[in-house]
Amino acid sequence: MKIKEIIVVEGKDDTIAVQKAVHADTIETNGSAVSFETIEKIKLAQQVRGVIVLTDPDYPGEKIRKFIAEHVPECKHAFIEKKLALPKSGRGIGVEHAAPEVIQQALKDAQVMLEPIDELITKEDLLHAGLIGGPKARERREKIGEILKIGYTNGKQLHKRLMVFQISRADFMNALQRVIQEEKN
Repeated sequence: MKIKEIIVVEGKDDTIAVQKAVHADTIETNGSAVSFETIEKIKLAQQVRGVIVLTDPDYPGEKIRKFIAEHVPECKHAFIEKKLALPKSGRGIGVEHAAPEVIQQALKDAQVMLEPIDELITKEDLLHAGLIGGPKARERREKIGEILKIGYTNGKQLHKRLMVFQISRADFMNALQRVIQEEKN
């Protein structure tokens, strides 16, 4: 599978994992302190070929993603579920631990984060759905993120991601129904 866009990853091990999964070029941020030189490379890559941001599903990865989105807002974003980015043994979490087919699917599902225009799903909706402040809220948010392909978030981030990815109320409700049905089984 060949990818036209340039994939932004955190480091060399991520590049190796991506290149095992697809034929693609990468830009490495070399950790969470993304330099403005790297941002300029990402801007140029976006203009020439497009960019997909694929960072680790952890706090530093999310910090990198936000920084890039702030400076290069038209990039696509791909997410890997935490449970699919765990090493077979040892500690850590990251793209480098994901199977090639997981990386391929994440890249296929990549989406552009748009400026929120309308609040289709309110914070009250999230509260009533048990996605904020309830005993199963974290688990439900994790499952919703998987179903909607927007990654894991805390409650506040979930609301924002639903808006920036312009998730429709119908898609949100369908995902919620799936989560509730899984809980019953």
